[in-house]
Amino acid sequence: MGRDDPANQADQVNADRPALSVKNLSFNYDSKQALSDISFEVYPGLTTMLLGLNGSGKTTLFSLLTRLFVPRDGRIEIGGQQLGVAGSKALRRIGIVFQQMTLDLDLTVEQNLRYFAALQGISRGQAEARIEEELRGLDLSSRRRDRVRTLNGGHRRRLEIARALLHGPSLLLLDEPTVGLDVDTRAELVDKLHNRARQDGLAILWATHLIDEIRDEDALIILHDGHIAARGRAGELVARSGKADLTAAFAHYRSLIQ
Repeated sequence: MGRDDPANQADQVNADRPALSVKNLSFNYDSKQALSDISFEVYPGLTTMLLGLNGSGKTTLFSLLTRLFVPRDGRIEIGGQQLGVAGSKALRRIGIVFQQMTLDLDLTVEQNLRYFAALQGISRGQAEARIEEELRGLDLSSRRRDRVRTLNGGHRRRLEIARALLHGPSLLLLDEPTVGLDVDTRAELVDKLHNRARQDGLAILWATHLIDEIRDEDALIILHDGHIAARGRAGELVARSGKADLTAAFAHYRSLIQ
């Protein structure tokens, strides 16, 4: 959805070029090293899962990718543009859903989206078309005039995803987006987001600690204690580990980081 919008015409999907490239990225909090020599790529049309326990470095990485923190070592490229040089131009290619909700509870669903569209410089006519498309795609059309405070957790999370996709980003960052949701709502969102990546050529980097959200065909990065313990297709990593399933493989790869 949204790939024919004027905002996207200059940024056609190229499955061979990474939407995100991270090279030799390290970061310290004073004397504590949070990330150590991290390198990976995220490609269009693919859901890349970043699996790690709390404290593994996932949130620090997302803070670096969104310029909340500035790295001293390493390089981040978004759509081939170096983040430290291109700045806001590179950041416009990103949609982000943080773990903590950032919606205005006193505005309606539509008002939250219109406000974001205005901040992004999207014309009124284009914004209305994009809002309609995202509300329909995330099954929120019937709630468009409801104030956000009346929505349940699942609908609020869907709204945040709709907002993140409103400007047609090439890269979607999801920081534990299903935490606190019930099993059925989580499963539905997992399906919708995987389908979105595959159908629209969207690149997704999804930070999680929930193994049941990961599919065998997903690209998987296992992050532990600030290091990449393993990376590859999820099913292939399980086979390579010699373990029975991803839960056991996850424990195996973490044990390799000393």
